[in-house]
Amino acid sequence: MVDSGAIKVFALGASRAYGERLSGHLEIPLSPAEERSFEDGEHKSRPLVTVRGHDVYVVHSLYADRQQGVSEKLCRLLFFAGALRDASAARVTAVVPYLGYARKDRKTQPRDPVTTRYVAQMVEALGVAKVMTMDAHNPAAFQNAFRIPTDHLEATGLFTDYLAPLLRGREVAVVSPDIGGAKRAAQLRASLAKALGAEPGSAFVDKQRAGGIVSGGPLVGSVAGRTAVIIDDLIGSGTTIRMAAASCRQAGATQVLVAATHGLFLGAAAEVVGDAAIDKVIVADTVPPFRLPDELAGRKLVVLDSARVFADAIYRNHSAD
Repeated sequence: MVDSGAIKVFALGASRAYGERLSGHLEIPLSPAEERSFEDGEHKSRPLVTVRGHDVYVVHSLYADRQQGVSEKLCRLLFFAGALRDASAARVTAVVPYLGYARKDRKTQPRDPVTTRYVAQMVEALGVAKVMTMDAHNPAAFQNAFRIPTDHLEATGLFTDYLAPLLRGREVAVVSPDIGGAKRAAQLRASLAKALGAEPGSAFVDKQRAGGIVSGGPLVGSVAGRTAVIIDDLIGSGTTIRMAAASCRQAGATQVLVAATHGLFLGAAAEVVGDAAIDKVIVADTVPPFRLPDELAGRKLVVLDSARVFADAIYRNHSAD
């Protein structure tokens, strides 16, 4: 798809498998890098091929796993980007399928940090030319935090491609688990309407949050006799999704499907995925579902390939030069 002589794709740590899928879509090999950890906890990383004059893409999804926390992964991304710039890369693009620290994007209490902006400033300071991510928690806040170009990619097309064959001929309602996700739900609804040739219904849950405690509210809209598709940007502990699914069932939904771009599955989320109110959970592969038991994941979870979306974006970016 692209000339590997002019473009280089690297992937760090646990994101290597994702990087291999992405580079496979581009039909180029993943470039090798050295990553070393020292006994005192410090580390270094460097490209093992020349990047002088190249258009370079670094794949690193910023979620915590069993080996590294979000902060350490961010640090490794920054250091590697700096090494690439010092090695005379023409342009460095950070490909971050899941962007950590994106949920703290505004002040909600006195003296609150705006962590999304601080991350942006660090990325810019290391000479990164562009950031690509998928379905940031607040797209407007993400785009406004950076002073360099950004590509905010969406999983709507992935969900539509998967859902349309399943939903054809059925009565459907697209549900937002809270009023804040209404725009995301509207985008999926419009995409499904085009694919199905019929307009799905719409609904949202009037969720309340106070002191970190989430409480369910009434369901606004009709899902009775329909397949309810609940759409969100991520599943953390799953509390919001579980309440939305219960509301849909109580309102007469015949089936409940959950679609969320990032499946973090924290805490008791396995119980949520296994809940009888939910028929299936569909996520992108921006975060591997390593916290779910294999049996449960095999029975209830569908993981969609988002690497091709990033590959297409990289191809368009590179071809435009």
